[in-house]
Amino acid sequence: MKTYQIKTRDGRALHVVEAGDPKGLAVIVHHGTPGAGILYGPHIADALDRHIRLLSYSRPGYGGSTRHECRNVADVARDVEDILNALNIERCATWGISGGGPHALACAALLPSRVVAAAALASVAPYGAQDLDFLAGMGEDNIEEFSAALQGPDAIRADLTQRAQALTHLDLPTLLESMRSLLSFVDQRTLTGDFGAYLLDSFSTVKTYGIEGWLDDDLAFVKPWGFDVSAISIPVQIWQGEQDQFVPFSHGQWLRQHIISAESHLNADDGHLTLLAYRVPLVHEWLRHHF
Repeated sequence: MKTYQIKTRDGRALHVVEAGDPKGLAVIVHHGTPGAGILYGPHIADALDRHIRLLSYSRPGYGGSTRHECRNVADVARDVEDILNALNIERCATWGISGGGPHALACAALLPSRVVAAAALASVAPYGAQDLDFLAGMGEDNIEEFSAALQGPDAIRADLTQRAQALTHLDLPTLLESMRSLLSFVDQRTLTGDFGAYLLDSFSTVKTYGIEGWLDDDLAFVKPWGFDVSAISIPVQIWQGEQDQFVPFSHGQWLRQHIISAESHLNADDGHLTLLAYRVPLVHEWLRHHF
C-alpha cells in the first residue's frame, strides 16, 4: 500500500491511498460521510484479483486533506483531475458509497473524457428536487443531522460537535448505539468482525482530524450540487437497498429515473452497510469492462 500527499491547483493537500494492482486499471473511491480514504481489506484483495489499481482519497477536511471551506459537490471533479494528473493516469473509473455517491456522480458528469464509468452506492439524491421528499424514510439521527445542515453552518457545527463527542472513546458497542435509529436488521448483522473494525477505523479519524470535512459534506449535500445529474452521459450504476435507514430507497429510485445512462440495482434485501460490505466486487467487475 502506498500513500501520497498530492497538491491541488489551488495549493491544498489531498491525502491519497493506493492499493491493489499498481499496473492495473485505475478506480477512484469516494468514502462515506463521515470517513476517510481508508480501504477495506477485502476490497483491496478483490482489486488485486481483478487487476485494479484502487485509489482512495480523503475529501477536503478529512484524514490529512486540507479543508476547502464552502465547497460544493462539483468541486470534487477538480480534485480528482489533479490526482489523475499527479499520478499520470489518463482514464479511470470511480465508485462512491453513501456521502461519496454524489461525488462519484459529479466526476461522471464533469469529467467524461477522463472517467469511463461510475457507480453510486446508497447515495443521497439532490436536496430540493420537486419529486423527492428528501428526509422521508430516514432514521431519526439523519433527519436531525440534515435538519441542522439546512439551518446553516452554526447549527450543523453544534450538532456535529455533539456527535463527535460520542466518537472520542469509540468501540463497536458504542458505534452500534450511536447508529441505533439508522441500523436495519441486515445492517446491524453486517456491523461485526473485520467490517466492523474497518468502519471503526474510518469513523475514528474524526477524533484526529475534527469535524470540518463532515460539516462541509453536510452543507454541500443540501445546497445546489453544481451540476445536473440528468446531464450524465457515461455508464453509471445506481445501487440502493430497500432496508436502508441511512439513505431512503426513494433516493436510489430518484437517481435511476433522472440519469438516462443508469443501470440500477435496487435490491429489496440490502441495507446501507451491506452494499459496502458485500457488493463492491460486483461493482469492480462492472467498472473494469468499461475501459
